[in-house]
Amino acid sequence: MNKVRFGIIGMGNIGVVHADTLLAGKVARGELVAVVSSSPAKREAWAGRGMQVFSTAAELFQSRAVDAVIIATPHWQHPELGIAAFKAGVHVLMEKPIAAHKADAERLISAYQKTNSVLHSPADHSPAHAGKGQGNDRQRNSKLVFGCMYQKRAEPCFQKIRALVQSGELGEIVRVNWIITDWFRTEAYYASGGWRATWAGEGGGVLLNQCLHNLDLLQWILGMPKSLRGFCQFGRFHKIEVEDSVTAYLEWMKGANGVFVSSTGEAPGTNRFEIAGTKGRLVLEHDRLTFTRNEADMLEFSRTATQGFVKPATHTEDIAFAKVELPHAMVVQNFVNAVLGGEPLIAPGTEGIHALELANAITLSSLQKKTLPLPMSGAVWQRKLNQLARR
Repeated sequence: MNKVRFGIIGMGNIGVVHADTLLAGKVARGELVAVVSSSPAKREAWAGRGMQVFSTAAELFQSRAVDAVIIATPHWQHPELGIAAFKAGVHVLMEKPIAAHKADAERLISAYQKTNSVLHSPADHSPAHAGKGQGNDRQRNSKLVFGCMYQKRAEPCFQKIRALVQSGELGEIVRVNWIITDWFRTEAYYASGGWRATWAGEGGGVLLNQCLHNLDLLQWILGMPKSLRGFCQFGRFHKIEVEDSVTAYLEWMKGANGVFVSSTGEAPGTNRFEIAGTKGRLVLEHDRLTFTRNEADMLEFSRTATQGFVKPATHTEDIAFAKVELPHAMVVQNFVNAVLGGEPLIAPGTEGIHALELANAITLSSLQKKTLPLPMSGAVWQRKLNQLARR
């Protein structure tokens, strides 16, 4: 096997982005061969571009035409489609979120882990399995790869921030602020699809649709908080039923705390990410990353200073980082490399549950008007969400 044959399930906005990326040759050893769409017009159009077209994912899997799928459908469909792909022996790159709620994400991850366990068990080579997967033996019996489209992890600025935090250069982390209110969306955006901004269609609003990237970065860089308190406004700026304005207070195990603020209704909006540690402060804003370093650890300085109104001397430096134009393509390329050569994933699918849990917990905390310890119960939020979605 020297290339990965892709199918894309769901040919909406992001599905087309991935299709164009693959067709433009921006992913080495990755080839788009099939698409799945419920729209006859879209199927006809993609057939005209040389694709095999299917009306359902089941038909695609039965065809054995692909080695991997990119799942880009509405959120609620992600777990079932992922589980079906694993059962078919197909690698999965899932658009975020991996599910609409934590309980479904747990079910998806469990199915992935069980499938890989079966593929590597002696029973997989028994006569009962003979003949299965004819025409798709290129990846049968190999470990399935499950990735998630958290392309922000591929951006050098966030990789720099993570490295600085994890290396200890900031010292002990004491405070985190992220104001990310430049996700502005109009009423026309929400009217573009009947599933948008509904509990039944998306399972949430700005937290689940836009902010998962930011929430993923928060936990990727700093780890999961121990507790949080959410304050959400539902339909504050738009005629929608889900949250479009959010403020959350978070606490970490070692004493750090933080505030996360986001909205799809504020213009011009702000995007400022700030991490304060005992040895300095990192700020990412306007595509500029600055590190203001304390010349002495602030806690040590406080303990040893002989005067009351002094503080450590500082100096500020710009942290250079490369700019990337196609982070989505970088994640797809990494996924291909993982399938063909075992390269570690930038964003393993099993890690997709963390940002999802944060989004779910912030919303549940707001509705319950209380602080929630983490990890949260996926079943509790599932019951509440089902009530909201009238499922």
